[in-house]
Amino acid sequence: MDWTDRHCRAFHRQFTHRALLYTEMVTTGAVLHGDRERLLGFSAVEHPLACQLGGAEPADLAQAARIVEAFGYDEVNLNVGCPSDRVQSGRFGACLMHEPQLVGDCVAAMKAAVAIPVTVKCRIGVDDQDAEIALDTLADAVVAAGVDGLWVHARKAWLQGLSPKENRDVPPLDYGRVIRLKRRLPDLFVGVNGGIADLDQAETLLADLDGVMLGRAAYHDPGLLGAVDRRLYGDEAPDRTPVEAVEAFLPYVADRLAEGVRLSHMTRHMLGAFHGRPGARAFRRILTVEAVRPGAGIEVVHRALDAVRAGAEVRAGHAA
Repeated sequence: MDWTDRHCRAFHRQFTHRALLYTEMVTTGAVLHGDRERLLGFSAVEHPLACQLGGAEPADLAQAARIVEAFGYDEVNLNVGCPSDRVQSGRFGACLMHEPQLVGDCVAAMKAAVAIPVTVKCRIGVDDQDAEIALDTLADAVVAAGVDGLWVHARKAWLQGLSPKENRDVPPLDYGRVIRLKRRLPDLFVGVNGGIADLDQAETLLADLDGVMLGRAAYHDPGLLGAVDRRLYGDEAPDRTPVEAVEAFLPYVADRLAEGVRLSHMTRHMLGAFHGRPGARAFRRILTVEAVRPGAGIEVVHRALDAVRAGAEVRAGHAA
């Protein structure tokens, strides 16, 4: 949340045509009663795109799923893994791991409401649950309800004693538990999330699972997405370089600027584009300092790209 907004997704799409992009989690209450265009609106370039919902009332989730489908999303996902205090007080997110039958009821209601795929994102368990029993029980409930796929964050969520940030790092990862689920339910799409740092690790996990989900790794180093289509989908097209991706993103930036969007709202998602590459520091500095200024325009991004090119030339000269 507050990371993979529509500008972030439009930027990431410039690196990969094939990867499925996910929205931030949106609550059913917000979808039903809030500003839907602000919450759900997206650019056509973002496809394929899944909308992630948070909620626990089957009727509300069914209605929200219909709205999501009408907006043109390719998939709707029910979040049963978020451990934040806000979702706990609202009886959704990871606390629903304690109520697998309710999750099944929610999935059944969503499936009856829409034609697009309905998936669930969960944890392997919460608090003192036995992860073997908890994950199997939840999976069986959603399979019986007709779920189209299950994304599993391969950690427990500790609802008591750990902050949401700590829940992303402290509970140990257990990819083996997710693989055992896939082997028990071979006909179910099972994808894995949590701690996947690069495409080498993704390829290893894909030997046993149907999908991998990258969150922070892709955000902080979006350049790694440039090889996704070739390495994970088998496409023959050459990898997209960060320079090519930023250049391809510029028409989107220009269009949003013309609509009154501030440059910094888009460039904040670009800061890691050259992570570990020549010119990365200068690129970040220019965007960080200049994009927030009143009236900042696309010329700021051009200057940042020029700094990257200059850094690459300097490194090439040293190598020569």
